[in-house]
Amino acid sequence: MCSRTPRSSRTGRPRSAEADEAILEATRAALVELGWSKLTMGDVAGRAGVAKTTLYRRWANKSELVVDAVAVLFDELELPDLGSLRADIEHVVLQFAALLERPETKTALMAVVAESTRDEPLRERIRASIVDRQKRLVLEGRVRAQRRGELPADRDLPAVGTTDDLIFDVIAGAVVHRALVSAEPVDEPWVARLSALLVGGLGAAAAGDRNA
Repeated sequence: MCSRTPRSSRTGRPRSAEADEAILEATRAALVELGWSKLTMGDVAGRAGVAKTTLYRRWANKSELVVDAVAVLFDELELPDLGSLRADIEHVVLQFAALLERPETKTALMAVVAESTRDEPLRERIRASIVDRQKRLVLEGRVRAQRRGELPADRDLPAVGTTDDLIFDVIAGAVVHRALVSAEPVDEPWVARLSALLVGGLGAAAAGDRNA
């Protein structure tokens, strides 16, 4: 899946996709080498071969820059049709785990989440640039499972968004906690148990809706 260029409300000269890509790549490299505390906009500009003013036309500070640098990595996640909801879930969870294993993702994500605890605008940017964009995977998986007949069609449309949010939170929370907090492997046996739990829960919820 193609990476997306981060959006900005700033005005000025037209954005250069090549410059953005170089800047975001330089940001990730600098994070791995220097860590969050030593990372500066000037260092990123030097690595990317652009003027520091170019960065500030696109990002107000390094927090925004780092969020966008990691957001394009999450845009690489995809949900191929493997024939069943369980197989689809297992595939995307293993992709997610592999992404979290990359040093640049791990460093960036942990840093911006920590910073966001005292920076509400940064928290909103994380939600918009990473969380909300990746909820598309849950929607794709649910719609595909309904077409296969694995899940019933939606009857309570207002509740659909809430359910999708909950599924995303369960998957993302479990994987991030295991990989980055507990430092335990997100391997195929663990992912199989997680997907079985999710599919079983979705089936039980659907049956409850039919009997309601």
